[in-house]
Amino acid sequence: RVLSKLYGRSTALKDVDLRVPQGAVYMLAGENGAGKSTLLRLLLNLEQPTSGRAEVTGLATDRHGARVRARVGYVPEGFGMGPRWMTVERWLAERTVYYPAWDAGYADALCRRLDIDVSRRIGQLSKGQTRRAQIVAALAHRPPLLLLDEPSDGLDPAARDTVLELVSDHLSQTGCTILVSTHLIYELDALVDQVGVLSHGRLTTQAPRDALRDTVKAYRIRAPEGWETAPDISNVLHRSRFGREHNWVIRGDETEVAARIAASGGEVRDIASLTLHDAVVHLMRQGAAS
Repeated sequence: RVLSKLYGRSTALKDVDLRVPQGAVYMLAGENGAGKSTLLRLLLNLEQPTSGRAEVTGLATDRHGARVRARVGYVPEGFGMGPRWMTVERWLAERTVYYPAWDAGYADALCRRLDIDVSRRIGQLSKGQTRRAQIVAALAHRPPLLLLDEPSDGLDPAARDTVLELVSDHLSQTGCTILVSTHLIYELDALVDQVGVLSHGRLTTQAPRDALRDTVKAYRIRAPEGWETAPDISNVLHRSRFGREHNWVIRGDETEVAARIAASGGEVRDIASLTLHDAVVHLMRQGAAS
């Protein structure tokens, strides 16, 4: 459903039509302040949209917010957990009230895997330790949907690898759907099959990973002096030049793009696919500039 969210006169989200296929790993990328965290909170009915309606796991969130949250494993952007005096063990125990499917044995195993001292008080935890506990809470009830907002934030490299392994294991064991908001694109390279780019509150790109690989490419072009001001080629995401050789990143059908370049007097010397990271970064820059 198309969602919009205003805070006073400030637009956080504008006409966002997010569609996450069941069983997909969907990466939502965007610059800080693009509206990623706001969108995830709307999907959980933690905030209400100014207009539009969200549907999650087949349920309208405005009518079934509690049921939706019980079926979702959520890692928030922030590091708030509970009262500073509360131990991690008690905090996790209280999660069982909200998640009927909570697996205490699995939660204990996750704590051991992530090296969490459950006897520590929340006020004594570092950001990394807090994030580990939040990961446990998100996974322990084996939810069919994970909403992860910068899940590796605050973690050291070793802990990041462990968390990604746990998420991958959860995916293989449950066949769940994952929506993850991140700016560390390379970390999710092995998992992602759907990509969305959010910029200034608008969803500027939404496509399967393979479609991006097929349509966002780097073109090495040999052309006469002044050529770059002449061709009428749309969806150019990046331009660089060394002498008469131009390196452009262009989104579009490869055959059509090459034909337009040739018709304008340029000679395509090479066409190369981009990594997921490079393709998404170029799409983010385009969205930020538009």
